Amino acid sequence: MATVAPAPSSVPTDRRKWWALAVIGLAQLLVIIDITIVNIALPSAQHDLGMSNAARQWTITAYTLAFGGLLLLGGRLADRWGRKNTLIIGALGFAIASAVGGAATGPGMLMAARAAQGVFAALLAPSTLSLLTITFTEPRERAKAFGVFGAIAMSGAAVGLIAGGALTEFLNWRWCLYVNLPVAVIAAIGGWLLLPKVAKHRETRLDWFSGLLGSGGIVALVYALSEAATRGWGSALVLGLLGVALALIAAFVVRQARLDNPLLPPRILADRTRSAAYLAIAGAAFGLFGMFLFLTFQLQVIMHYGALSAGLAFFPLLVANVLVSIGLSRRLLPRTGPRPLLLVGLLLLAAGFAVLTQLTAGSSYWGVILPAELALGAGAGLAMPTVMNVATAGVAERDAGVASAFVTTSQQVGASLGTASLNTIAASATTSAVGLGAVSATVHGYAVASGWAAGILAVVGIAVGILVGRGPQVTQVSPAPQ
Repeated sequence: MATVAPAPSSVPTDRRKWWALAVIGLAQLLVIIDITIVNIALPSAQHDLGMSNAARQWTITAYTLAFGGLLLLGGRLADRWGRKNTLIIGALGFAIASAVGGAATGPGMLMAARAAQGVFAALLAPSTLSLLTITFTEPRERAKAFGVFGAIAMSGAAVGLIAGGALTEFLNWRWCLYVNLPVAVIAAIGGWLLLPKVAKHRETRLDWFSGLLGSGGIVALVYALSEAATRGWGSALVLGLLGVALALIAAFVVRQARLDNPLLPPRILADRTRSAAYLAIAGAAFGLFGMFLFLTFQLQVIMHYGALSAGLAFFPLLVANVLVSIGLSRRLLPRTGPRPLLLVGLLLLAAGFAVLTQLTAGSSYWGVILPAELALGAGAGLAMPTVMNVATAGVAERDAGVASAFVTTSQQVGASLGTASLNTIAASATTSAVGLGAVSATVHGYAVASGWAAGILAVVGIAVGILVGRGPQVTQVSPAPQ
């Protein structure tokens, strides 16, 4: 991959750039935590607000629809307005939406607030990764910075489960939203004081029609996948939404190829290694976010853990992920290049799901769940920092926002596909094993779905290994001083 010199920008000193990393990491943590922190609080919120089961599901879906659907547009807005500006706006908007959600007096108010969180998250998330890309330019520094960032991106989901359990048990579900306020305000103030001033690319035109096509296609796809879990893949609504999604995404792709200044430049996907990184993060999210849902039910419903205990049960996964991301991946990436880290990381994820195929109603935490978590945490620790590094390496600064946005878009689509399809597989397997008894049949469904996740991740790992070239390929990006 060729070295690309970005457009002029202000680059912080060595000490200041590591403080900038803390701000960027905090902003990213805000976005990732909210994908899972509300999950454990949902039963309490449902009871308090008198929500139906359908409305309960939309508390999650409203966030993912807005977030996933607007990410590409958010990435281009970051390129045009300046990433520092969009990070600050996104953080403050996220705080306001969280305050409204915490004060919700009914299901509609809560769902609207969650959708607003998704809108501001779509503005915030591309800003964090693109700022990291242009702040850390030397390969070893990039590897270290992306190791920290990758650990945050993966561990944030586990932190969300732990924090959600603690806040729900000791305070109430509303604090799962209120907790965002101090984090967002600190991120916004820190961003104003510490982040580099990045040049705005006013020449980057916003193609709103492409934004409508792309966002509409992603929203239709995410909505279809969410509904498939409850309605089944043969539902007329699901099939209709998938058809609409396919048509809109196809029209989006055709339009991007014809425009001089597209919303998602084809050059972003032209590099095999970068495309492999997008595939890798989609595959990892496919399995991991489905797993969080299964294990939460396994721990709370089957094994009768409390909300806090269930959250803390994910702590070993978090520790394994952080240790591998920060202690190992950052040292290996400059020496080995991305190929072995992506391949081994994805195969470790597959191995972790293979362990979960042994789940039964009588399984112990120490005998099955803990070994699986350690493998999953280590696998994500190898793959995630590598993905985020190579997916943004060698990208011209004017495209950094949209390249970063597509990382998160791939993750969101993978997570939605995994949650929906693995839930459908689990439900089907549970129905076929109903003779075992309700509890055993439910756990059998989790085990079967885990087997599918293991197989899919193994295939993705092999495909990524074939796509990525041999040898070190971490591009050094040399910024020009302003």
